[in-house]
Amino acid sequence: MEQLRYEIDESDVFSSGHNACPGCGEALAVRYVLNTMGANTIGVVPPSCIAIISGPQPYSSMRIPVYQTTLEASAASAAGIKRALQRQGKDDTNVVVMAGDGGTYDIGFQSLSGAAERNEDMVYVCLDNEGYMNTGAQKSGSTPYLAYTASTPGGKPSEKKDLAEIMAAHRIPYVATATVGYPHDLARKVAKARDMKGMRFIVVLTPCLAGWGVPEDSAVRVSRLAVETGFFPLYEIEDGEHYTINYGRSGRPVQEYLSVQRRYRHLSPEQAAELQAGVDHKWALLQARAKLECEPGLG
Repeated sequence: MEQLRYEIDESDVFSSGHNACPGCGEALAVRYVLNTMGANTIGVVPPSCIAIISGPQPYSSMRIPVYQTTLEASAASAAGIKRALQRQGKDDTNVVVMAGDGGTYDIGFQSLSGAAERNEDMVYVCLDNEGYMNTGAQKSGSTPYLAYTASTPGGKPSEKKDLAEIMAAHRIPYVATATVGYPHDLARKVAKARDMKGMRFIVVLTPCLAGWGVPEDSAVRVSRLAVETGFFPLYEIEDGEHYTINYGRSGRPVQEYLSVQRRYRHLSPEQAAELQAGVDHKWALLQARAKLECEPGLG
């Protein structure tokens, strides 16, 4: 596994005094993303927790221009903004989408897939709290298997959509997973994406304290547990096929991750074992892809 240290930029593009819940993982992620992207950036935000955190102009918590678009059109809006900038000779201005999983995995996926197919020049960041948390914690395509939500009180019966692999299948230049539990890794990936061209996609795991049922001081700890148990490994995919694992399972059982969240308290021992087996299988697949990349003659 490749673990690179990156110094976090504290440019103060994202301001305090916003409307996020105390201890919100998304607010922390937005801080790392915006401060790394820098002031020469235009943000695109659909209806979501991020829109609430951003706030209305001219009272926005973000010291950059922000276009609040419709839930289904984030990628299309960003593509239009970037093309207009290029027409004006302002190709050095970055465009970043900051959308939730509802507006990315589900409602906004059509425009996202289209932008990826055209290889539009943008950074798309999905702040993934694994549900429609802003409207009452209903399930989304990102909600994990067996997790409780307001619309799946017995546990979600289907698997979480593997959006990183779906985006990699579009053969875009850069796909990465990140989380606020590893801020240096998150900032490094944002900086790497910022300095590239074409479509770049980063999905950032951002625990929702109320929706997941965790204490308000635990977003970072829970994020680290997600990585260390293999539930959410951190890796990069370049050009759809070159895999690099940054951080992943360290031998900790999945039960350590499940037990700190209220959304999993209904699980039976058999269901917990089923989740462990699923994580083991997916981790083995990811390792195989990364190994295939490293072995000469097998790529």
